Amino acid sequence: MNIVVVKLKIEIRFFMLCVIAAGMLTALPAAPVFAQESQDTCAVYFTGIGCSHCARTDPSVLDKLPKSTRLVVVEYEIYHDAQNSRLMTKYNDIYGQGLGIPQIIFDKDRHTIGDRPIIQGITDMISEADGNPCPMIDGSSVTFEDMDITALPGMPKIWKDEKILLFSGGGGDAKLLKDLLVSDDVLSVLQGAQYDVIKPEAAPISGADIPFDNAVRVEGWIFQWNGEGFDDSVIVVNDSGSDVGANQGSPERDLKLSTLIMIALADTVNPCALAVFILMLVGITTYDPGNKKRQVLKAGLSFVAAVYIMYFFYGLIIIRFFQLVDSITNIRPFLYTTLGWVSVVLGLLHLKGVLWYKPGGFMTEMPMKWRPRVKKLMTSITSPKGAFFMGAFVTLFLIPCTMGPYFIAGGMLSVLELVETVPWLLIYDFVFIMPLIMITFVIHYGFKKVEDVSGWKEKNIKNLHLFIAGLMLFIGFGILFGWI
Repeated sequence: MNIVVVKLKIEIRFFMLCVIAAGMLTALPAAPVFAQESQDTCAVYFTGIGCSHCARTDPSVLDKLPKSTRLVVVEYEIYHDAQNSRLMTKYNDIYGQGLGIPQIIFDKDRHTIGDRPIIQGITDMISEADGNPCPMIDGSSVTFEDMDITALPGMPKIWKDEKILLFSGGGGDAKLLKDLLVSDDVLSVLQGAQYDVIKPEAAPISGADIPFDNAVRVEGWIFQWNGEGFDDSVIVVNDSGSDVGANQGSPERDLKLSTLIMIALADTVNPCALAVFILMLVGITTYDPGNKKRQVLKAGLSFVAAVYIMYFFYGLIIIRFFQLVDSITNIRPFLYTTLGWVSVVLGLLHLKGVLWYKPGGFMTEMPMKWRPRVKKLMTSITSPKGAFFMGAFVTLFLIPCTMGPYFIAGGMLSVLELVETVPWLLIYDFVFIMPLIMITFVIHYGFKKVEDVSGWKEKNIKNLHLFIAGLMLFIGFGILFGWI
């Protein structure tokens, strides 16, 4: 009995100690419990500003979803970025997603293309791909938290929350860029960093613009965000040259004027155009030998003016053709590669004219069967007025041998709005007619006779083909390998 009493007392004391210990634990301040935060879901998105199908998906993929979910979007715009267009073909080699736009890639198994599939399936894809690492161009994947932004190829834009990071030359501090995108306190991240406060600009997407409250230029990047920004005492750098839609700092972002002039130079020394012009001058001087100088000047400038006007309209037609075809078939991903190969082929055809010259070469000179008719037309000109109308008409005969370079230039310009191509075409066509103007004045002022100019052309016809071949091959390989 005593043993039972002793055991009972021990159990009561043990129970009392447990109650006291529980009370003490309850009285202690609660220690913070850290739940593992889910990782960001990353995807690569190809789009094009001006693409009607992209206009349906861009607002959700680039604006709404990054703000409402943990989605991070690495955007590549291909209509204004030739390098981004080439990236899409490299992604297709690895992920097999196809070459149309819009398209979004999570990994090798989760990707979709087209506005309707994206709109209908993007929410489910984000749920399934929760915490998805970023798909890299080499087939590997890396979490957004570990990704080196500065190592991304092409000209990316990165959308996250109420923020956007835009390529503007590249390089920089990868950790700083990442912190800017993930932090809720941007101003704290910027403390101690080198940056310029610039005027924020709305980020263009297809069919709309996304406004931002604040912007800084951080080395080779532009970072924009909504929310708390700098006070009015902060000096805003005059950064009018920074266009967030064009990602300044990239040498391949825009069509270079030097590239356009090189293409025009290949067109301007074409033996085909020179031959027709010289025939016109022969005709006008033969008809009125007494007023040779005056007639040469008036007729030559009238002829040149007609060619300039007609070629300007031909350029608009070529550009509009590319734009219409792209709206139907989405040729943009292949456009620059195709133009590069066209340039190489034209260069090889002119090189053939150097090594194995034969008059009337395909795409390099006027066909032989056309020459008697054109000669008869040109030598029948009797006045500057006739030279103008004949100049407009004869451009039709020049198309087979002069339109190759113009076709390439038109394809490159087709990424612009039609009205924006006007100054580019005016410059191109002016370069094209420069030799004709020079010949006109050389003969008018008596430095050379028409026969001398004609003889020079025939004597140097292989050199002209060699010059064109060199330019076209350089331009072609430059496009294919990314120099241009």
